[in-house]
Amino acid sequence: MKITMIGASGFIGTRLLGLLAEEASQYEVKNIDLQPSHFFNDVTVIGDVRNQQEIDEGLKGADVVVLLAAQHRDDISPVSLYYDTNVGGMEVTLKAMEKNGCKRIIFFSSVAVYGLNKKNPDENHPADPFNHYGKSKWQAEQVLQRWYESHTDWNINIIRPTVVFGERNRGNVYNLLKQISSGKFLMVGKGENKKSMAYVGNIVAFVKFLIDNVSDGYNVYNYIDKPDNNMNQLVAHVSNVLGKHIPATHFPYWLGMLGGYGFDLLAKITGKKMTVSSVRVKKFCATTEFDATKVHTSGFHAPYTLDEGLARTLEFEFVHPRTDDITFKTE
Repeated sequence: MKITMIGASGFIGTRLLGLLAEEASQYEVKNIDLQPSHFFNDVTVIGDVRNQQEIDEGLKGADVVVLLAAQHRDDISPVSLYYDTNVGGMEVTLKAMEKNGCKRIIFFSSVAVYGLNKKNPDENHPADPFNHYGKSKWQAEQVLQRWYESHTDWNINIIRPTVVFGERNRGNVYNLLKQISSGKFLMVGKGENKKSMAYVGNIVAFVKFLIDNVSDGYNVYNYIDKPDNNMNQLVAHVSNVLGKHIPATHFPYWLGMLGGYGFDLLAKITGKKMTVSSVRVKKFCATTEFDATKVHTSGFHAPYTLDEGLARTLEFEFVHPRTDDITFKTE
């Protein structure tokens, strides 16, 4: 099977390339990305998802496309880049697929399409994105919806993952785990808000499941590893894995937001990106609980529990000596 990935030099793509490489006799894999791959440069070609000619050429012979390319950070400027890449890149990819006779796509969207503080939304919940990343991902999904109306013989699978963590990732979950493990963690709010998470080893296994088990039509899947932990439970689990007491001081939400706005102002004045912002405080305190019944009743069995994924990440990052400094920056 010939699998072409677009944007797989990053965190999730690298793990997916590694998983498929374990069965190299079954798959012929190509990665098209603006950046070289740390581990899989032998199958990587430099290309831009916004460039029709490059993607037309890159998708020759593909049986299935995995579209990962995206602008995803909170602080992308100008904001038009979200739409040029996330929406425009979808349009380019679909045209290239049609030109090359490829009718299967797996697209990485996001639970950001639901917005903040929704009550355990499933795949049928109305979209209500609150930031440009979520809005652009939803617009990309709408492009796919319109495409399918005139291409009903295609197989389209959309994955809406919650925040994805794992070894080598440098994003919000890593920053949170690092703060907790350092013993200098400041809990904003009561810590009762639940946090849906996805371990990278599980989500790439689900992609492989979709590749191997061809389905019909248009399908959307939330991806979350269950059960969800709240912030207090997460702190307790980190404490247990690392074998040390971790105090958690609670600060009221209003004070946390005040501090976030202060860092926003400082970032604007200095022109520097800050690790703390009002958006990140809001995300931290939000309940991000999503329904994943569809995935977990699809026949897919995650190779790791959520707690095992957290333990593997904590041990790799904070317990065992590192052999290199290769990391991936996400949100």
